[in-house]
Amino acid sequence: MSRTSQTLIAFVTGCVTGAALGLLYAPEKGTVTRDRLTYQLSKYREQLRSLLDELLSSDALPDSFAKTEGQRVVNDAREKAEKLLEDVDRLMAQIKQQGA
Repeated sequence: MSRTSQTLIAFVTGCVTGAALGLLYAPEKGTVTRDRLTYQLSKYREQLRSLLDELLSSDALPDSFAKTEGQRVVNDAREKAEKLLEDVDRLMAQIKQQGA
């Protein structure tokens, strides 16, 4: 597994773990917790988007098998990142809906 894939998986795991623990051990009211969770998710979404942009703009690979393989890894990471962004957006919508 490439370093980029490992970083992306570690990032997602950290996001999910943090969100779950935050919900389980939240000492504040639900509205405060939802606001904080929404804020954190939006920060993670921004970080994920910047990571995705960085991966897509990387032109450092030479024309060869390595470039082809690197492009495949980048495309896989992009697809996973886009799915994660959709999941974050869905979670934020659910949080806002519960707060209303």
